[in-house]
Amino acid sequence: MKRGSFLTLLVIIISLTQMNAQEKATGHYAAVNGLQMYYEIHGNGYPLVLLHGGGSTIETTYGHVLPELAKTHKIIAVELQAHGHTKDIDRPLSFEQDADDVAALLKQLQISKADIMGFSNGGTTSLQIAIRHPELVNKLVLMSACSKREGMLPGFFDGFDNVKLSAMPKPLQDAYLKSNPDPKGLQAMFERDVARMANFKDIDNSLIHAIQSPALVLNGYRDVVRPEHALELARLLPNAQAAILPGGHGDYIGEICAPNPNSKIPLLVVEMINEFLSGSDR
Repeated sequence: MKRGSFLTLLVIIISLTQMNAQEKATGHYAAVNGLQMYYEIHGNGYPLVLLHGGGSTIETTYGHVLPELAKTHKIIAVELQAHGHTKDIDRPLSFEQDADDVAALLKQLQISKADIMGFSNGGTTSLQIAIRHPELVNKLVLMSACSKREGMLPGFFDGFDNVKLSAMPKPLQDAYLKSNPDPKGLQAMFERDVARMANFKDIDNSLIHAIQSPALVLNGYRDVVRPEHALELARLLPNAQAAILPGGHGDYIGEICAPNPNSKIPLLVVEMINEFLSGSDR
């Protein structure tokens, strides 16, 4: 190989290595309420906080739609206590505590106000952020969010009796171990999430009705959260609209367990979210 060609190839290799390093450099840790909380920042624009579902990571919940959302927003994607890269600590796990952790992170990042989007457990945490830290919330996107026990399908809570880790979908187990290769951490996360849901308490209607931020409520037609509950939640929020979408839990955003990874519905949902967030309410 000629010297000029070799130098050109070397420059290309170095450039690609730097690009890969930059792509992997989006992850950060913040000391938050005793946690070393993992978060990622993607894109530019008005801040949009992404909160994953139970037993999940940023990638498993949002991997399909995050790149599209990052085209028009500054994404702050968080992994909550005991999930993914954020290791567990010796304190109770609750939606209220998760909300306080996210609020502390935003203050640390000097973000005075943001749009908040949560899926499943992350949707319930988003509600708690709006209740406990309303000054931080511009708009809410609540996806498959539960505010009352009766919001889940009949028999849902019975399934937590003596449930084993083997019942957890393997893609979620694999994703956890990819982030944190510790089987004991995986077991701890599973037990934490099971206990939290088994002991889930209804959120008082008056607290939800007091939320003034504009909200978009999304739900699957065959979701574990009843579509009727999603509509009730939207009607209880003073400034909300709602959409019921085809498919099951998280299918409409391409969550990792969705049966059709080639579905175009997540792209439609991204457009719906973008239109809602870019509206004149901001």
